[in-house]
Amino acid sequence: MSESIWAAIRSEPPPTTPFSSNCPSRVVLDHVTSKWGVLVLVALSRDSMRWGELHRYVEGISEKMLAQTLRQLESDGFVLRESMGTVPPRVDYSLTALGQELAALLIPLVQWVGDNVGRTTVPLGATA
Repeated sequence: MSESIWAAIRSEPPPTTPFSSNCPSRVVLDHVTSKWGVLVLVALSRDSMRWGELHRYVEGISEKMLAQTLRQLESDGFVLRESMGTVPPRVDYSLTALGQELAALLIPLVQWVGDNVGRTTVPLGATA
């Protein structure tokens, strides 16, 4: 974490930190730290995927939530949507350079959660 963030954590929050209610970073945090945002970003870190591949890979996500999540992550600059202009239509989703940076930070988090879920009070086999 950069020194400026640590300084912000230790002091009163100025109006431009994630701790301030009007900071735009909260919108990005909401998008990337949602359950589906994290899972889509980590899934795309493996390789680009078509819609159906991504929908099957991220089990349990509805079509509506996948569409919404991809739109948000694309508008934030993390996901690239490429329409191939073929018949039948083909659309591929991949991470931008910014998305790859973010996924590199999220992968250890997802790994840690998977490794330590048994240490939490969440019953194994519970679903959200």
